[in-house]
Formats: sequence, C-alpha cells, structure tokens
Amino acid sequence: MSILSSMYAGISGINANGAAISIIGNNIANVNTVGFKGSRAHFADVLTQSLSGASGRTQIGRGVILSDVSPTFSQGSFEVTSSGLDLGIEGDGFFLVRDNEESTYYTRAGQFSINSDGFVVNPEGYFLQGFQADTSGAVSGTIDDVDVSSTATPPNMTSGVVITANLDSRVSPIVTGFDEDDFSNTSHFSTAMTVYDSLGNGHLATVYFTKVYEDNAGGTGNYWQWNAVSDGLAGTDVMAMGYLQFDTGGALVADDVADMDINPTSPRPLDVPPFPGLPAVMSDFDFDGGVTQNQVITFDFGASLTDGGSGLDGVTQFGSNSSTFFQNQDGYSSGSLKSISINQDGIISGLYTNGQTRTLGQVVLGTFNNPHGLIKMGKNLYRESYDSGQPIIGSPSSGGRGRLLSNSLELSNVDLAEEFIKLITAQRGFQANSRVITTTDELLGELVNLKR
Repeated sequence: MSILSSMYAGISGINANGAAISIIGNNIANVNTVGFKGSRAHFADVLTQSLSGASGRTQIGRGVILSDVSPTFSQGSFEVTSSGLDLGIEGDGFFLVRDNEESTYYTRAGQFSINSDGFVVNPEGYFLQGFQADTSGAVSGTIDDVDVSSTATPPNMTSGVVITANLDSRVSPIVTGFDEDDFSNTSHFSTAMTVYDSLGNGHLATVYFTKVYEDNAGGTGNYWQWNAVSDGLAGTDVMAMGYLQFDTGGALVADDVADMDINPTSPRPLDVPPFPGLPAVMSDFDFDGGVTQNQVITFDFGASLTDGGSGLDGVTQFGSNSSTFFQNQDGYSSGSLKSISINQDGIISGLYTNGQTRTLGQVVLGTFNNPHGLIKMGKNLYRESYDSGQPIIGSPSSGGRGRLLSNSLELSNVDLAEEFIKLITAQRGFQANSRVITTTDELLGELVNLKR
C-alpha cells in the first residue's frame, strides 16, 4: 500500500534532520576552536514512484536523504595575541604541516610554537613547512620543516665607517700636524666608535681631526688631517689616516690627496712648512688576539665635490662648534637568537643579541581548486583528495594566496545566531516527520479495525 511509504518517508526525514542536528551541534561545539570551518547539510529527495506508472503528474516521493555535508570556508574573525608565532591567514590558503611519517596535512589553525629541537610545530607536534634559507639569509625554493635552531650568527669584522660631522672653521691650524704622542694638543676635535676584528672582538677607535693649513692666498679653502688611533699589536698607534679639503663655503672638496688643489704631504712655497712624513692615506689595523692582520677599514666622510656630490652630506667645515651628528660602522660581534618575527609575506626573521637580523625561512601556503573536496582528519587538519585536486603551493600574498597576520589567530567562522535558527528548523523538521509516522500508524490501526 502507498500509505506504508509515508512511514518510510517519515523515517528518512527523521534520519536526515537528525543528521542535520548533529552537524549543527558539531558547529556549535567548535565555536571557540581556532581555525575551525563550520559545515552545512545538503538534503535531496529520494527517487520517486508513480501510482499509475504512466504519468509524471502522479509521482510520489519516497522521502529525503542527506546528500552532502560541505564545509564553509568563509573568513573567520581574528584574535590578537602576544605570540609572534600565532599566525592567521587573511584570504585563501592553508598552512602545510607534516608529521613524523612524512604525511602532509593542511590547516587554517595557526597556533605554532618552537619545540626542543628548534622546529616550528603546531599543538600536535606536526612540523610547519616553509621555504628554506641558507646561512646568509637567502631563501631557496626547497620546502622543508621550518627550523630556527640556528642560535648564533658569526661575527663580521669592520670594513667601513661613516662619519657625519662639522669641523669648526674658526680654529687655528697646527702646521706640524697630528702627533700620536700628544694627541690632546695636536688635534682640534675627536670622535670615538667601536670597531670589530675578525673574531668579533670590539676595539675602541678614536678619530682625531687636525686643521693643518689655511689657503688664504689662493682661496682653495682649508685642509684637515684625520687620524684613527686604537690599541693594537704595537700598543696605541695610528692605524688609519688621511686628509680632507674644504672650500670657502665649508663643503668637502676632496678626501683623496690626488684630487686636492694643494698636496698636503709635500713642501709648498711661501714659507709654508710641509706636513709630517706620513702617507697620503693609510689603513692598517693590526689587533692582537690571533685575529686577521692588516685589516683595512674605509672611512667615508661623505660625497665630495670631486666625486660628484654636494660636499655637504657628510663632514663639513662651518663656523660653529665641532660636533658629530652621525656615525656608523658595519662590523658586529657574534650573537645568539633573541626573538623571531614573521611578516605578511611569510618571511621569518631572527633578531639576534648583537642587533643583527637574518632571514630564517619563509612560511608557505597551499590553495586548492576545490577546497570543499578536502577530507577532514580531525585536530583542525585536512587531507587532499581526488575531489579537492592537488595543492598549489607558494608564498603568502602571491598567486591568490592570502597574507599572513602575525600575533593573530583566525577564530571559528561559526555564527551562533545562524546555527540556532538552523537548529530550530531541524528540530521542527524532526518533530513533523515524527508526526507523519504516528499519523500513519493510526491510519494503519483504523485499517486493521475494519474487520471488526
């Protein structure tokens, strides 16, 4: 009898709406799960039958089935955290993580930390995947576990010094030049900095400036001698020196004797005495402690006029007190890893105790042509499938992949209000289908009672 099919239709409705309630319950249960993506039920009617077998207008359905459960990959909101290893993806893409058996999974949950071996892992201990970087910080195309166990950076000996200062034009020249045995009385101004040898040891180097000549007759400006003094193998000694020429406007004309109007190292007419018998320029730092000898340090005093510069961006000579505005050198000691940071492109940078930063790698993301085809594996993990297609892997903020937000976690995209509405609808559907079964049972009882 066709009336019996109504009972089975009611049973299918109970099963389908019961499954929908389970899906809604799972969504609500994971409302606080980081990176969780809610799912929704899709119903479909069952193949129908025809009472007469001839006319489609007399077809009666046989109930409902749960045809599909699909995740919704809408963007979740973000929570700001205090950990730089908490990562959120703004846009499309999944983190790649790998277990000890070399199986790769995909996740939107960005709760990462560093394990005892220095690898970046998720709460389950799966290894975050990223592009590798060499010791110089160059990122390669090789994808492997993100390793930040490199806890030290080697030292870098100083090879260059930059000084920006003003030398007081009002001082009187010391024509005999600088005397390292009496530097306080044979210099007009000094500035000190720490330079580093090949083992990363710091050495205090003091640069003394001595005004040695005023060309009042020819109008070629003023000449200064500079000497870099530090402690080395021979004790306190001049390890670098040279000359600076300034024009009548205070700009740096030249810092190379070959480019100067007057050679400050040779005798000159008009009873002008020569400078001491030192070379025109010299740099030879010999520190003790078994380090590299004859260390050459280049001193940059700015772009001179003869070099095509303005002569005003480095050391100048104006009628005001001598003072240093800026100085820097490119050496540093060895350092240990202090902290790491990750930018929106996934670049992992390590900050070391010596103030240096180095690229340690780059987080990669994977996208899928059909993310709804991914297989849920639990623990916020997915596996690729035939339906999802293979992942398209690359760096964040490229190829349609989202950008990374450090110190952020993507929250569940479950909307409680929407879920409660769906729960009410599923509950009513469950109750209504139950009523269909009880009504059918009553009708069958009436049919049995016809014999009485």
